[in-house]
Amino acid sequence: MKNIYSFLALIFLSFNSYSQTPCENGFAGPYPCNDYDLMSQIDLNTLSASDGNDSWGWTDPQDGKEYAIMGLTNGTAFIDISSPTNPIYLGKLPTHTDASQWRDIKVYGNYAFIVSEAPGHGMQVFDLTRLRNVSNAPTTFTNDAHYDGFGRAHNIVINPEQPYAYAVGTTTYNGGPHIVDISNPLNPELAGGYSGSFYTHDAQVVTYNGPDPDYAGREIYLGSNADEVVFVDVTDKSNPVLISDISYTNVGYTHQGWLTEDQKYFFLGDELDERDYGFDTKTIIFDLEDLDNPMPHHEYFGPTGAIDHNGYIKGDTFYLSNYTAGIRIIDISGVGDKEINEVGFFDTYPESNSFDFDGVWSNYPYFESGNIVVSDINRGFFLIRQSGTLETSNFQNQEFKIFPNPASSYVTVLNTQEDIQKIEIFNLLGQKIFSKAYQDEKQIQVNLEAFDSGLYLLKINNSFTRKLIIE
Repeated sequence: MKNIYSFLALIFLSFNSYSQTPCENGFAGPYPCNDYDLMSQIDLNTLSASDGNDSWGWTDPQDGKEYAIMGLTNGTAFIDISSPTNPIYLGKLPTHTDASQWRDIKVYGNYAFIVSEAPGHGMQVFDLTRLRNVSNAPTTFTNDAHYDGFGRAHNIVINPEQPYAYAVGTTTYNGGPHIVDISNPLNPELAGGYSGSFYTHDAQVVTYNGPDPDYAGREIYLGSNADEVVFVDVTDKSNPVLISDISYTNVGYTHQGWLTEDQKYFFLGDELDERDYGFDTKTIIFDLEDLDNPMPHHEYFGPTGAIDHNGYIKGDTFYLSNYTAGIRIIDISGVGDKEINEVGFFDTYPESNSFDFDGVWSNYPYFESGNIVVSDINRGFFLIRQSGTLETSNFQNQEFKIFPNPASSYVTVLNTQEDIQKIEIFNLLGQKIFSKAYQDEKQIQVNLEAFDSGLYLLKINNSFTRKLIIE
């Protein structure tokens, strides 16, 4: 049955019409899901790129409009998501030098800061207020400033409470944090760096307000350094001080981690342990009650063997980008008692849940609206939202209704907004078993008595597809 559903998903995907779809009976169009609806999607062809990578977001303080920012092989895309079921691709800031599979974005105030593994790329600075008035979208943007104190960088980290950007994985400071003062975003300047723990792949920097009183108010850097996690006091940018480091068993590649909001626990993802050791998606959780002596606390295993990538925490929820298994939404309210449970997911890569580098790269769950940006390597930009938080009547294209469903002798297709031009029905093998053109009709009844019971796809006007169950 799993193979049938995978094949069914591939048929759906070939239609290229799978947006604004509620999660019903375990699917939102072609995408497996649980309690999360698809608001919209913009594919890579529209974004004129071969692959997607990182994502972040910005909320305009002037009017509260939300914007998604997505990294691509050849630049950075900016998308107006203030109408979540009708996003507007505003344009792209091209890469500063060459194309690259790796591009990373963070935001401080009203500016985006962008790095890439492309040689000589440096750090691009983009004034996000320019998105307020974009004519003739999509447009090609230019950066507002550029920092060339380093060339390539794997990642960039910003503490939203302090005007410093930390480029990591550069050829400076042994690959450790290269710290840039961005208090004047249009004139970034070197502030310092730290080379004592060598290469950092990803990191988080916070103004510490956790349980260890020794570091209250200090700026703390938590670096995922390929084979260990390092904790560094970076309050003095010219003289960072190592606090402690910690390793763990079954190390594959120490990739990325995020603090709980009370800063007591650190959720770490190892990018290669699923492949190297054969277990299901594993998240390692450290107890940081004493920053000088961090301790292993718990290991959480997900339901598939897919590789974990970027994970972020908002409140009591962990949003884990899980490559081929999509984004997994995990309740961590019981972390102190080692009670962690998955409560939802949205799988943008229905072909498999194997340990391959396909599917979801990253996510951004911090919009006040509840919109969640999901960036997919293969299929581009997705916007999802927890089911029940946007009325079905607000979904674009929901003027198309099919009923009853499940059906037995007939199904009615209704659209009061535009004419129905064509209806097609496909079986699980992808074979077209019904096709008929119509003219000037808004309600059509299709006789199903000749069809066997089972799951079918009903395609409307060559562009919109729904599941149809025949009993």
